[in-house]
Amino acid sequence: MRSPRTLAPPPAGRLRAPGTRTPLALAVPALVAIAFLLMPLVGVLARTPWNDLGTHLTSPDVLEALRLSLLVSFCALGLSLLLGVPLAWLLARVGFPGKALVRSLVLLPMVLPPTVGGVALLLGFGRRGLLGGWLENTFGIVLPFHTSGAVVAATFVAMPFLVISLEGTLAGLRTSYEETAASLGASPVRVFCTVTLPMVAPGLVAGAALTWARALGEFGATITFAGNLPGTTQTLPLQVYLLLQGSPEAATSVSLLLLVIAMAVLVALRGRWTGGTTDRAARPVRAGDDTAPASPPATGIEEPVTVSVAPRERWPLHAEVTGFNELTLDAGPGTTIAVVGPNGAGKTTLLRALLGLTPRARATLRLGDTDVTTLPPHRRGVAWVPQDGALFPHLSALSNTAYGLRAQGTPRAEARRAAQLWLDRLGVGPLAHRKPAQLSGGQAQRVALARALAARPRLLLLDEPLAALDQTTRAHVRHTLRGHLAGFGGVCLIVTHDPVEAVSLADRVLVLDDGHALQDAPPAEVTRHPRSPWVARMLGRNAWPGTATGDGLALTGGGHLVAADRLPDGARALAIIAPEAVSLHLDKPTGSPRNVWPGTVREITSAGSRLRVLVTSDEAPDLVAEITPSAALELGLADGVSVWTSVKATEVSLVTL
Repeated sequence: MRSPRTLAPPPAGRLRAPGTRTPLALAVPALVAIAFLLMPLVGVLARTPWNDLGTHLTSPDVLEALRLSLLVSFCALGLSLLLGVPLAWLLARVGFPGKALVRSLVLLPMVLPPTVGGVALLLGFGRRGLLGGWLENTFGIVLPFHTSGAVVAATFVAMPFLVISLEGTLAGLRTSYEETAASLGASPVRVFCTVTLPMVAPGLVAGAALTWARALGEFGATITFAGNLPGTTQTLPLQVYLLLQGSPEAATSVSLLLLVIAMAVLVALRGRWTGGTTDRAARPVRAGDDTAPASPPATGIEEPVTVSVAPRERWPLHAEVTGFNELTLDAGPGTTIAVVGPNGAGKTTLLRALLGLTPRARATLRLGDTDVTTLPPHRRGVAWVPQDGALFPHLSALSNTAYGLRAQGTPRAEARRAAQLWLDRLGVGPLAHRKPAQLSGGQAQRVALARALAARPRLLLLDEPLAALDQTTRAHVRHTLRGHLAGFGGVCLIVTHDPVEAVSLADRVLVLDDGHALQDAPPAEVTRHPRSPWVARMLGRNAWPGTATGDGLALTGGGHLVAADRLPDGARALAIIAPEAVSLHLDKPTGSPRNVWPGTVREITSAGSRLRVLVTSDEAPDLVAEITPSAALELGLADGVSVWTSVKATEVSLVTL
């Protein structure tokens, strides 16, 4: 009996998907292409006079050309950074007429023959060029046949590498980071220097390295525009050109030096020039995982004056929002408004309009006695916590939390003390030294909340601030937030899909649908008489829209509902049915129920100590019933089981729309 044959594992680095083979028609040309690109490099290595290499590279002419090349390339890099970084930001962040043309101008030197580029530079900056004569007569600046001309030529052909690399990185950077920094009080320049540049550093470094390497090797535009003057414009590539005519072996040695420099740059980059961002904010843990060590809930901590709005500061809100959102908001100091509604209702758009960050809607905004409508976001005193938290990945939790205070001019030590207190209050004090990538989703959300609260805003905007927290942590943070909002002198808007948050945190509930306010009332009123089917379902109720008739409601989707309430015929209304008011039967019930429909069980879910049963029917909309587990066992309920549902007319509440 033969032993079973064991297959050897494939060599490391050669793993392939099962059943895949490289087509021969593609493999052969690919190998030829590799050989084609490799052959010139092999030729340089094979023909290099290794014994005389040191002599060739240390000759006075070569050393002078190398010195000049380094001077020109680093000056070109500096000029490219000075001009290219703002240009890349403009292309990535600002929409303007002719943007495609500007991007084409950036790319043009990469496809233009270098000598043609040199001729173009002569016609633009030469003594008889469009600008050259004015530069010479006004400032005495002569660019052609001067070292500064070599710098200009190198910058012309090399700067596109920086602009393209940085633009791609900026385009891949989520704008929520910069917008959040602005909402914390940071000016555009501060945002750019402290948030944007650090986050795009990999793309900037890669673009700068490629720019420097390209400037170091520039030949055609330099010799055409600046000439070939020893010690003035004769850079190393031009030196190679001269050596080829009299000393080919020395030319090969110098070429090897340039080749080594170019390869060193590419190896150092390790393929990072991809035009995208490095995902520095990626978290190694699940968004809802909040198990990493954190401080216990703070109890009995007295909040210092430095981290809250002083009692004498009161900031009532008046806002008139137009555009996608059409509504008016008025709220007194200390009011918390929960903003609810289905996806696409305009909840986040409303917050962004109050911040002045979206063209979809515009808000005429007054906070207290100050009209901030025309002020930029960083001067409005409006702090924002977006859905993703937008913690700055290059800063620690403590530095993130202190960011708003520092942007407002608070001394560093005082800002960090206040930030630490807020982190302690929200239970993440021991994590102050960690970067966002080292935090779980729940921990990061608490840090983002602490950062907004520490900034002492006049208006606080929270976009689902507790969504990433587990139930226990959510209860603690909700308690802390409620305590802060009780003494807050401004207004707080909280976007939420959690009815517990809406009821426990808010003084009012604003219901949005398609950008318009359907209801703006206290939580108790919204709970008793929701005017939106979505809100009713969020609260766990059955909600059926329809038109009032003599004895009830003609349902929009077909069918009829009998109700004890009476509304004028033809009135648009919403029928609200509590799940516990729905009865389930195996046989058609008899007796008092006025509303009886056959149906099929489609889903059974747990709701605390009870079960929620979804029943579908051809004669009525979907209906959710809430029963005990023992009742479900007695009825033998399971997916696909046929049942009868019944609702008493007195259990139906009608709300006019």
